[in-house]
Amino acid sequence: MDPVIAPSILAANFAHLAADVQSAQQAGADWIHVDVMDGHFVPNISIGVPIVKALRGVTDLPLDVHLMITNPDAYVEAFAKAGADHLTIHIEAASDPSHTLDRIRGLGCKAGIALNPGTPADSLADALPHSDLVIVMTVEPGFGGQAYMTDAAQKIPEIRQMPGGADVHISVDGGINAQTGQHSLRAGANVLVAGSAIFRSPAGIEAAIKQLKGLTTHDS
Repeated sequence: MDPVIAPSILAANFAHLAADVQSAQQAGADWIHVDVMDGHFVPNISIGVPIVKALRGVTDLPLDVHLMITNPDAYVEAFAKAGADHLTIHIEAASDPSHTLDRIRGLGCKAGIALNPGTPADSLADALPHSDLVIVMTVEPGFGGQAYMTDAAQKIPEIRQMPGGADVHISVDGGINAQTGQHSLRAGANVLVAGSAIFRSPAGIEAAIKQLKGLTTHDS
């Protein structure tokens, strides 16, 4: 089965965001990944509800909204109403992750839980049964263009073995390209979030997505 490819708009040209997203959709992207940063949980500020609402008007792909924010429970309803299909919160940022995940599901969205590189896999034990998606961060969250952390990806098979882990999407976010993407898939992931490797590829968006979709769980 081909991997799910989720281009991250953090690396897109924001002056031509609709065009970049539509190009990604036409090239075969499966989801559009939207990084929301508050300058508090992570040391950067990105975008918010109005951009999600605007994106909903230019693509029918699932909007995979990654909330890298403090107190996500206060914002999930607004993002759901704006058109998010998936809402992922950080295990490190939520006071009661299972409650927030159940609330996300109640809003009609797929519920995701993310963990930073230094957070152990077993921290997800209680939240995993309430989740549809896990994001394994393979860079420190906050900025695009960082190098992939191989050690962080070692948590993927651990998560797959946990109760509920066999049934969730496992998405890898950070430093993804053809080489690191294949490493992630072999570890047990099935979703690749890629920003620079797609939107800033010298070969263009279409070629970059085609290359990622051609990856397998086996060595080439």
